Amino acid sequence: MGITELFLKLGLFFGEMRAKYRQFPNATKAVLVLLLCLWTVFQLYYTTLGAISALNLRACHAVFLLLFTFALWPGFSRETKTRRSPPLWDLLLIAASIGTLSYVMLNYPRVAMSGGRLNAVDLWVAGVLLLLVFEAARRACPNLALLAALFLAYNFFGAYLPGALGHNGLTLKRVLATQIWGTQGVLGIGIGVSATYIFVFVLFGAFLKYSGFSKFINDFALALVGQSPGGPAKVAVLASAAMGMVNGSAIANVATTGTITIPLMKETGYRKEFAAAVEAVSSTGGQFCPPIMGAVGFVMAEFLNISYTQVMLAAVVPAVLYYLGLLAAVHFEAKKRGLSGFSREQIPNALKVLREEGHLGLPLVFLIFMMCVGYTPLYAAVLSIAVTVAVSYLKKDTRMSFAQIMCAVVEGARGAISVGICCVIIGVIIGTVTLTSLGLNMGYVILSVVEDGNLMLTGFFTMLMSVILGMGVPGVAAYVIVQAVAVPVLIKVGVVPICAHLFCLIYACLSNITPPVAMSCYVAAGIADSNQLKTGLIAVKLGLIGFIMPFFFLYNPVLLLGVQEIGVWHSLMTAGSAALGTLALASALQGYLLKRLSWPERLLLLCVCPCLLQPGLTSDVCGLVLFVGILLWQHARAVKEPNLNT
Repeated sequence: MGITELFLKLGLFFGEMRAKYRQFPNATKAVLVLLLCLWTVFQLYYTTLGAISALNLRACHAVFLLLFTFALWPGFSRETKTRRSPPLWDLLLIAASIGTLSYVMLNYPRVAMSGGRLNAVDLWVAGVLLLLVFEAARRACPNLALLAALFLAYNFFGAYLPGALGHNGLTLKRVLATQIWGTQGVLGIGIGVSATYIFVFVLFGAFLKYSGFSKFINDFALALVGQSPGGPAKVAVLASAAMGMVNGSAIANVATTGTITIPLMKETGYRKEFAAAVEAVSSTGGQFCPPIMGAVGFVMAEFLNISYTQVMLAAVVPAVLYYLGLLAAVHFEAKKRGLSGFSREQIPNALKVLREEGHLGLPLVFLIFMMCVGYTPLYAAVLSIAVTVAVSYLKKDTRMSFAQIMCAVVEGARGAISVGICCVIIGVIIGTVTLTSLGLNMGYVILSVVEDGNLMLTGFFTMLMSVILGMGVPGVAAYVIVQAVAVPVLIKVGVVPICAHLFCLIYACLSNITPPVAMSCYVAAGIADSNQLKTGLIAVKLGLIGFIMPFFFLYNPVLLLGVQEIGVWHSLMTAGSAALGTLALASALQGYLLKRLSWPERLLLLCVCPCLLQPGLTSDVCGLVLFVGILLWQHARAVKEPNLNT
């Protein structure tokens, strides 16, 4: 295959995108593919071997993000999406993006050496660049663009607000200086995360996909749980968790794995709203599920200035409880409805799957090993991409062709665009929080509402803030916003820093399944052809343990491994009792344990959950006695009425 034919083939692949993108003829697609490949080479080189300043890396990253956004996203909804090339106005926007960012890179040393003194040209360039960023965000992430616009307006109109949230007002010059020429604005930590962790790990996820890793995960999950009651739903949970952990985007994960798992669940008897909710909840949890945590764990480690291993260990128990609760809910729903799993003929042999496809999981093992022995996550991820290609050649059936490698490069780079634009516009929010001291003021307001630093009320208000700020935003981007505003509030009332960060991360991710802006649920409902509101409410019920459990590790960090100096046995006992509490909650919500539950039994099981989640001998004994008592009562009823399921 010649190079021209290859790029035309990739151009055809590039056209297989959602309807919101523009569609170009093959020649234009091939040019875009070439630019995506160049972007990938640039990112991988300068995040590993090359030497470049942080600001220049971020500015170059922003050039590519703005270029692809203006080229691919239509400027308005009624625009004809089939075109020969981007329209003239977007070509002008691309030229303006390149020009302004080049000016910033060339003149930043002068501005820094002068102590931030700006001339008229510097301010005009900053103003134009800020407008370009907002226009790109309006196209790629309109909800976040609106939120950023509100924050930007706060710089100017905060002077008219009463109380602690008001400030003296800021001049346009000072706002532009912070947002564009400072290190806390558009070219700050948000785009820094995009230019490093997000790009590399999205690319890694694309390589895993084209190596056959997703097929291996599906086959292995099918072999493990496919025959059990509700097997298709359990396969969906395990597969979506694994893929969501790698790609870090709940919405993208629902859109890809959901097209397979949701129809399977519906065919085996699950209600369409329930099937959609299962996919949304399982995809959302991947963002805080070790060992990769959708790249957000690496960002958290940077904020906390600790090793990623510590972050990964701390997230183990919350992630396990979250997915245990979801699997239990799926199982109890299947038993209650009398649903079966796949037949033996439809189930692959687990040992055969491991023998034929197990080598495709080696890149993940390699990634974890490299980080555990001290290599940086970025260096380990880039090497893991190479290992992914190498291990695919261990079996003839899984070898990645050159065309597949190029498709992985293109899809990985393409997948980083929308999340990257979110991270760019987040810089406006973080810049505003820094410039106006909004984070400190918000914390003061919350602390003034609660009495005597009440941890429960502080956590409740922080949860609301985290869910609201995270709505409609990718997981990493949501966490970066929330940690700037909410984490200091929790730390101020005495919460351990890693607990505060993990608390905000979980709720920022759960905003994907929290009505009214439950984006993962909306995507899943579209696939399942189900009611969006009902899907969202069922998703909240299925993921309820995720909404409850963070409050318990706020009070007692023993639930997070490695946070406190405790023995292994104590950790296992605590995690075990929390797991029983999670099962009790899932059983109460679904109305089934060994048989259908009566309302008194369900209420008692709801009481069991907090007793077992709260670390402590007295609460554990009370919860365990209640749980065992209900279990024995259910068993006695099952023996007395063996064929009656009501």
